[in-house]
Amino acid sequence: MSNPFVATLVYFIACGAFLLVSFFVIEVTTKYNDWEEIKKGNVSVSIATSGKLLGIANILRFAISGNDNIGQTLLWGLVGLVLLIFIYFLFNAVTPKINLDDAIAKDNRAVAILSFFISLSFSFIIGPSIT
Repeated sequence: MSNPFVATLVYFIACGAFLLVSFFVIEVTTKYNDWEEIKKGNVSVSIATSGKLLGIANILRFAISGNDNIGQTLLWGLVGLVLLIFIYFLFNAVTPKINLDDAIAKDNRAVAILSFFISLSFSFIIGPSIT
């Protein structure tokens, strides 16, 4: 796109929609209902979900800067989302004493903060690798 304003608008809309869809994908991967728990005031669900969304946004940042068009950006964003979800399940599998979903649903904020930083930390690894 030759017009930087139009390009910015297209990336904003497309990546914003991708982030919104990612929220619903994340909700499907957890045992609890994110919206219901957040409405009830479950701070842990809010923290953990925020970390995942921030992680995805960070991955999209790298996908935007490392690719020439919106199609490639969204494709690599999808790869990053899948990897981030994989990391969540992998971490849950290698920590058998802590079930992330159960602890977060019970408003265990220590586990939620750990989940937040797992998502964010791995987004710093995934992001540069997809460009």
